[in-house]
Amino acid sequence: MKINRLNSIILLGLIAIISILVAQLLWTKEAFTLEQKKLSQKAHIALLEVSRKLYEGTDHEHSCQNPVQKISNDYYIVNIENDFEPDILEFYLKSEFKKMNITTDFEYAMYNCQSDEMVYGDYVSLSKKGKQNKTVYFPKHKNLVYYFAVRFPNETTYLFSSMRFWFVLSTALILILLIYVYSIFKLLQQKKYSELQRDFINNMTHEFKTPLSSILIASKYLIEQNPIKEDKKLHTYTDIIIKQSHKLNNHIEKILNIAKSDYVPLEIKKETVLIVPIIEETIENIRLKYPEANVRIESASAEYKIETDVFHFHNLIYNLLDNAIKYCTDKPDILVQITSHNQTLKLAFIDNGIGIPVKNISFIFDKFYRVKNEKSNEVNGFGLGLYYVKEICNLQNWKIKAENNSEKGVTITLSIPYKK
Repeated sequence: MKINRLNSIILLGLIAIISILVAQLLWTKEAFTLEQKKLSQKAHIALLEVSRKLYEGTDHEHSCQNPVQKISNDYYIVNIENDFEPDILEFYLKSEFKKMNITTDFEYAMYNCQSDEMVYGDYVSLSKKGKQNKTVYFPKHKNLVYYFAVRFPNETTYLFSSMRFWFVLSTALILILLIYVYSIFKLLQQKKYSELQRDFINNMTHEFKTPLSSILIASKYLIEQNPIKEDKKLHTYTDIIIKQSHKLNNHIEKILNIAKSDYVPLEIKKETVLIVPIIEETIENIRLKYPEANVRIESASAEYKIETDVFHFHNLIYNLLDNAIKYCTDKPDILVQITSHNQTLKLAFIDNGIGIPVKNISFIFDKFYRVKNEKSNEVNGFGLGLYYVKEICNLQNWKIKAENNSEKGVTITLSIPYKK
């Protein structure tokens, strides 16, 4: 099975992050082992020094070359072969552990040869948590007469606290892995939706346009028949079928063009043109569709020229005018104002419509976005008109913005680079 490039990148990225995470965990484990060895070495040195000091001031010599034995990770015994006082032992333990920078709590016990048992000494807190009273069993050892035992009850916690950096780094890597997995999940989900959309568009091309073409052909043939021409009502109904079929065909074409632009960029064939005649022609077409609309143009000059694609520029103007008329409750009154300033040509489309709520105005150029208002239920559409306008502007490096008028309606302004 052939794996496409996206899946390969996802797989390689996942393998890389998991490998880094595994390596980090192994390093953390190794660091823990090293910290454990370091603590063991420091404890061993400190206990050796304690045993040496317990012999100071006495006539006895230390017969053991290595009196310190490590029984387990947190448990040590020290052979002294000399009697000693508990208070002195505790003092030496505290001072030597402090010198070796051992700050974890410890407990100690001493062997009492008279009772033949280990006598619990005390729980010594070297941390900031305060002293705690604990009673822990200290096992007795054979062949030793004078010895003491030391246990570090919080050794694991102490080691973990000294490795905060490693755990923070590991946690950060785990979070990065989770974010990566979530991002990949969303990416694949979005890819699936895009493929579904593309399949839907392809199916709609065949399923909608084929029967629609048949309806248009049949309706145009039907309206030319004498019985239909003679019956005014039948002629009106047939004409409605033709007009609505054309309208539906335009909607389908608009959806197909926008969907196509997601995969193949819209082709812009620029040429130098006078924009005033194009706008006037578009206004005439709008008046045929909306005879009641008052659309006028106000320009400082009729000689404004720009480089643009005539077809898309015509559609852009038509969409802006059509949108302004549809979202108007009064008699539509639209002014197309053309001005130039500082090598910028501005086209302002000023209407007297219902306006746009401030919280929604930044989204009106988004794909499929429609503002919910009193007219949105009456006006048929897919939220693609202004998105198409925005796309054409972006392709030509034009700027577009929308703002509410002070009294009523909206002004949409195009800013076009212009050289006289």
